Amino acid sequence: MGLKAYILKRLLYTIVLIFAVISVNFIIFMMMPGDPAEYLISSKFIGRADVIASLREQWGLDKPLHIRYGKYVVSMLTGQFGYSYRTQAPVSLEVVERLKNTLFLIIPPEAAAVILGIVLGAVAAQRRGKLFDNLSVISSLTLYALPVFWIAMVLIMIFAHNLGWFPSAHSQPDYWFIHPPTSILEDIGIRLKHLILPWVTLFLLSFGGYVLLTRASVLEAITEDYVLTARAKGLKERAILFKHALKNALLPIITDIAIAFGFTLSGAIITESVFRYPGLGWWIWTAIENNDYPVLQAIFFIVALCVIAANFLTDIIYGFIDPRIRYG
Repeated sequence: MGLKAYILKRLLYTIVLIFAVISVNFIIFMMMPGDPAEYLISSKFIGRADVIASLREQWGLDKPLHIRYGKYVVSMLTGQFGYSYRTQAPVSLEVVERLKNTLFLIIPPEAAAVILGIVLGAVAAQRRGKLFDNLSVISSLTLYALPVFWIAMVLIMIFAHNLGWFPSAHSQPDYWFIHPPTSILEDIGIRLKHLILPWVTLFLLSFGGYVLLTRASVLEAITEDYVLTARAKGLKERAILFKHALKNALLPIITDIAIAFGFTLSGAIITESVFRYPGLGWWIWTAIENNDYPVLQAIFFIVALCVIAANFLTDIIYGFIDPRIRYG
């Protein structure tokens, strides 16, 4: 199978998978217990069947199942996502703002964790059994095992409450609603201060895993014959490590990066909840508390799309890195 045929096959598989995710997402929320209309009406309207019927009609809950499914598919594919049960505002408008916040939150620490984790993991594998390797493994296992909420709360206690270096919550100061920033530099600088502690939390959460995975993959690669041949040719150890061993050990690392990126949007729910950061994670928590099904459907669909896109890109990268995969 050539590269073009391989890409086309993966693309068709991805399209089928997207429609399967849309259907499963619809079925899950149709099976959820309770009636959102009854849940969200105020106490003074309890028992008012006319109010409940009006809300159900407004949200389209009174329509037959197949009509609701058709509208749902169109809204997902067009990015409309319907209206929030709680705020009555279009979900698509809030998704854009919160997705932007979440991407600002997760991409820098995830990128830093990937780069440093791969480099230090490869170096640790090269120095197996030595002090650097032992310290890397112990610190990585410790960080990997720590709960994310514990890391976040410790950072808040030390650097926010005790030292007062960074804010403990939100993406901007509360007083900005009355006195907004006077310059772009002030806006960027204060927003970055609010991001430091969440960034450090997410970095520590991901870093150890990449170190351990890279170390294990490189340890397996450096025993191969092509590494021994490279040493016999007199190549420098750095070139052998990064141009030969690491390059051939990248496949499981790329898979882990793709999966981590896809699930980081939902994985930041705890971090965003602790820091009260207005991203998708905190929005998920708020929507769960209020049975806001359109919001949850939109977020789950976006997260699923990210995972599917990450896996599709991984398959394409596999096809370039290892041509043998294209013939499977």
